[in-house]
Amino acid sequence: MLTDWNLLSEELQLIVSREALRRAMDVIAGQADELAWEMESGGLRDHGGPEALRLLAAVVRVNGEDEMAVAGHA
Repeated sequence: MLTDWNLLSEELQLIVSREALRRAMDVIAGQADELAWEMESGGLRDHGGPEALRLLAAVVRVNGEDEMAVAGHA
């Protein structure tokens, strides 16, 4: 296993970076959905958050898909 990021080819760095961003996007959106559910079910106090969290989750997902599109070389 390579221990130095700089030893990876540029192409592999891009692949790894995109996958990390995709996973981060999934985690953030999933946590927003989970918080919204907790508020709706009474587990957390609702201050108008469930719909805002769902909006955040949707924006993260949509923007993440746009950002992950291949746009050339880094």
